[in-house]
Amino acid sequence: MSHPLTLAIIAIFLWWFFTGMILLAVRWADRQGGAAHGMVVLAGIPMLALGVAGVIMSLPGQSVAAVYAGFLGALAIWGWIELAFLAGIVTGPERRPCPPGLSGGVRFWRAWNTVAHHEMALTAGLFGMVLISRGETNNVALWTYLVLYIARVSAKLNLFLGVPRINLEFIPMRLVHLKGYFRKGPVTPVFALSITLLTFAVGCFVERLISLKDPVEDATFTLLAALSALALLEHWLMVVPLPDAKLWRWMLPDHKSHANDQSRKTL
Repeated sequence: MSHPLTLAIIAIFLWWFFTGMILLAVRWADRQGGAAHGMVVLAGIPMLALGVAGVIMSLPGQSVAAVYAGFLGALAIWGWIELAFLAGIVTGPERRPCPPGLSGGVRFWRAWNTVAHHEMALTAGLFGMVLISRGETNNVALWTYLVLYIARVSAKLNLFLGVPRINLEFIPMRLVHLKGYFRKGPVTPVFALSITLLTFAVGCFVERLISLKDPVEDATFTLLAALSALALLEHWLMVVPLPDAKLWRWMLPDHKSHANDQSRKTL
């Protein structure tokens, strides 16, 4: 399974599947209420442990299997941190909506405090990846995590500064206060910089893929190129009016069912 097209399809599927499973788990916790959000995060700890194990085992490897292990391990670690964020467990000290009219540095500081703990967790994960990858043969886990990290920071900045399209459909109950910190409007120079950097990353990975013919290198740069291309697409969807929510909506309970459940609980 080292053909570039097969690997690219696998990377896209894994991105879609991991995202869908996290959204499904958080939506379930929203419907259940109570301690369900903490239970979901605790239930995901084996995924985190498997991710760490996969990354560690992949580091000295020089095979396509080691590339898969590093890639999947990084996705699992990242996915668990995202699960903790979307479940409202690891977010930030500020949980109030953005006051009307807030702007400038005060708005930025308040927005930072809504996600500070999450950003620290992601950064700690990146430092951990750097430390354990030093001097090792296989760095696909580090590069996978780095692509995800840069893309996520870039996406958050653009949502804060302003983009024409913002999909609020999948905002979990515990993060509804974040909506006030998003800004719908014309793109800023930061968006142009984000698109340029991600396009450059895709180009670099594709160039490496074309230049190198080793199966291990093929697997590494195909996965990284596909992941970077998905991050680039995610940014363009902030501008281009495409129904991207349909990718996951069909597999998730709708908000009407949740509202009905909540109504029955209050009767």
